[in-house]
Amino acid sequence: MKPKPETVRRSLTESALVLAPSSLRAWVRSGEIGLILLAALIGCLSGALVSLMGWTAQAAHELLFGLGLDERLSATPSIPPLVALGVPALGGVALGLVVWLGARVRRVPSRPVIDPIEANALHGGRLSLRDSVLVAVQNVISNGCGASVGLEAGYTQISAGLASRLGLSFELRRADMRVLVGCAAAAAIAAAFGAPLTGAFYAFELIIGTYAIASLTPVVTAALAGAFVSRAILGHQAVITLGPAPPVGPADYLPTLGLGLICAGLGILIMQGVTLVEEGVRRTRVPPLARPVLGGVAVGVLALVATPQVLSAGHGALHLNLTEDGAAIGAGGLIALFLAKALASAISIGTGFRGGLFFASLFLGALAGKIFVMLAPPLVAMVLPPATYAVVGMSALAVAVIGGPMTMTFLALEVTGDFPIAGLVLVAVIASSLTVRKTFGYSFATWRFHLRGESIRSAHDVGWIRTLTVGQLMRREVRTVRTDTTLAAFRRAFPLGSGTQVVAVDQAGLYAGIVLVAEAHAAPIDDKAAETCVADLLRYRDEVLVPQMNAKDAVALFDKAESEALAVVESRDAARVIGILTEKHTLKRYSEELDRQRRASVGEVA
Repeated sequence: MKPKPETVRRSLTESALVLAPSSLRAWVRSGEIGLILLAALIGCLSGALVSLMGWTAQAAHELLFGLGLDERLSATPSIPPLVALGVPALGGVALGLVVWLGARVRRVPSRPVIDPIEANALHGGRLSLRDSVLVAVQNVISNGCGASVGLEAGYTQISAGLASRLGLSFELRRADMRVLVGCAAAAAIAAAFGAPLTGAFYAFELIIGTYAIASLTPVVTAALAGAFVSRAILGHQAVITLGPAPPVGPADYLPTLGLGLICAGLGILIMQGVTLVEEGVRRTRVPPLARPVLGGVAVGVLALVATPQVLSAGHGALHLNLTEDGAAIGAGGLIALFLAKALASAISIGTGFRGGLFFASLFLGALAGKIFVMLAPPLVAMVLPPATYAVVGMSALAVAVIGGPMTMTFLALEVTGDFPIAGLVLVAVIASSLTVRKTFGYSFATWRFHLRGESIRSAHDVGWIRTLTVGQLMRREVRTVRTDTTLAAFRRAFPLGSGTQVVAVDQAGLYAGIVLVAEAHAAPIDDKAAETCVADLLRYRDEVLVPQMNAKDAVALFDKAESEALAVVESRDAARVIGILTEKHTLKRYSEELDRQRRASVGEVA
């Protein structure tokens, strides 16, 4: 008789979770083979999910916009006005309904959805599968109705949510959970572009936050599995096809360096532009559920006034602009298309359509590369064909918005198969990445975290710092003395050698300061000792710790106060003393945990 699976309830997912059999859990946790097999499973499932979402969105385009089989929406020459205006607007209605229903299904509707980067940075790889499914559905609706958003955010979200749930079922350790979420993201991106190396480095640079030998095998396994499954289901889908290019010489690297710097500035403007649109929409009196409808109408107007290339993610438009010379459009036409696509993406995201800027940044970067060639001096334009600079711009602008220099370099390599072009791309993405990091400091995802009040800059695991709190580290046995106690009485109660500091409280029992024992005994011994109160010797009146403060913030406060110990109070409003914490103990525990996390990240510990 088979044992019944254990069922537990997790606070994060807030739903019943079926655990794997204990013997299987133990085997998976005991070595690398189990994690690799889980990564392969996640890769296959992610490839299937990506294929399903992509097929669904394409089917919606064909049905709603009257396209032919496998015809891309953004490559369509023209769309009837009623269709261009009505379909995105109706998509906004459908999205608003799904958002309303999702708020009723979610346990905590006000809590922001945790994405894979935030999950790995703050929550040890834990994110809600229920929320992830809702995000994926909203993303498909948004893309399917023509809103100018990509599906990559939905791909990685649903895959990471499934990986997190699987990891919880096997009760994986924190480090393994983070790796498994990275495996899911790697498989999703690899399946989306048919590029395993791109997916793997996407996981290393953006989701896991570091490269380690211990995580190499599972991540690459998942990426390969995702790419193979997607290709088996949908067949090979080339992102771009380039003709033969002339040899790349040393003189070609200087223009690409300049293009990388230009793309960095454009990426910063795009990210801030999306924020401005969001802020402007929030200031209107339009209800949140109705905003996608207005956004859909606005995107439809752009499709009619400018070109249908602004619709959806832009796969067809990217292919169109990279495989054709594009000179017939002219620099002015390409600039107008760039501005229209950027505005359409900002409106789509700002009005509530679900999606990201991954593919939009690739398309915009390709346009920027071709514009660069047309507006550059003739000598630059004659060195390499416009399509080459389009590939360089595609990668440079994408790295400015999304991040991941090696990710975008491998993307260019895998979609073109041209190593010399990949060398040019590497120069441009390094210039773009460095410029954005030093001048702006955020990618699009981390910029949105910043606007929300989160301090994370990447997927590096900093969640453990938040769990290492003052409340956990403090000592609850606190020696206290009232502020009206005389100096003589204090000396009798706390002789030299009995301790270094005593917490002083007022008549109401609230924190007043700290009395240093040595300082109290160093005062002149005369008749005033019987009259002087310890209130005259108080130190650190305003420097206190609270239980919710993490160890890193506590260390910073120790440095600022120049104190070896500080009192811990309930809160800054209710200053009742509940403990005391020393700088020495805090630094010791912080260093131990930091070293443990470092060793775990490189695979030295399980």
